[in-house]
Amino acid sequence: MELLSVHELILKKYPNHETKLKYIFEKTLALIDEFHPDEVALEAPFYGKNVQSMLKLGRAQGVAMAASLYRNIPITEYSPKKVKMAITGNGNASKEQVAGMLKNLLKSRPFPTRYMDASDGLAVAVCHFYNSAPSSLTKKTYSGWESYLHHNSEKRIT
Repeated sequence: MELLSVHELILKKYPNHETKLKYIFEKTLALIDEFHPDEVALEAPFYGKNVQSMLKLGRAQGVAMAASLYRNIPITEYSPKKVKMAITGNGNASKEQVAGMLKNLLKSRPFPTRYMDASDGLAVAVCHFYNSAPSSLTKKTYSGWESYLHHNSEKRIT
């Protein structure tokens, strides 16, 4: 869980929405520069009852997209239902169900409750892997991260 805590965005300390958006843009660029991804996967905006929340979330997603495009990285969006379906087999799964399945899939420790939003991001990444990897690659099974890295050494970050 260390990686989640190091790269978790805490936005409560910023005074207004514009400052939060600026921070999201800068942090996204910093993460791209640190990890050099080939692609970025995002959860597509969803419809909710609170219009203000949807607007703020859409702006945050747009800023993350802009940062990715600024670095010429292609973006793929997945609906929340598609992500849940890819991870749990149920498009209506709860955050806790998604986190539990990620724990099993990745053979990791349980996600602390405070990292449930971060587990959503991980779920999008796993969904993207399932949807973009050649079928022969997704059929491989690994006993854990060490096994995965051993069989995919070209993907290591140096």
